[in-house]
Amino acid sequence: MSSIVMYHNPRCSKSRQTLALLQERGIEPHIIEYLTTPPTPAELTQTLAALNMQPQELLRTGEDDYKTLDLANFDGTNDALIELMCAHPKLIERPIVIHGEQAKVGRPPEAVLAIL
Repeated sequence: MSSIVMYHNPRCSKSRQTLALLQERGIEPHIIEYLTTPPTPAELTQTLAALNMQPQELLRTGEDDYKTLDLANFDGTNDALIELMCAHPKLIERPIVIHGEQAKVGRPPEAVLAIL
């Protein structure tokens, strides 16, 4: 298994571009299609730490779930938000590439090159 992990959504153009960028460099990451296999709260917490981000920074604010759950007015704990993100994985920004203790969101796709 690759030491590089990618949270991937094959329907997302940025996710596909990021995967292609890695593959062009001979890297075959371990792919996690996070919409079908969402991260656990512990995994997402660890990923957030590697990204050096707060849960709110990883939210996709344009998603219907964001509006339905009224997350613009969320006043709960980070742990509660992480639980929601795992229960509704469409809320998680993509793609995320993890290499060791570091991670980057592939927006733009070239951003992930900083951790390779």
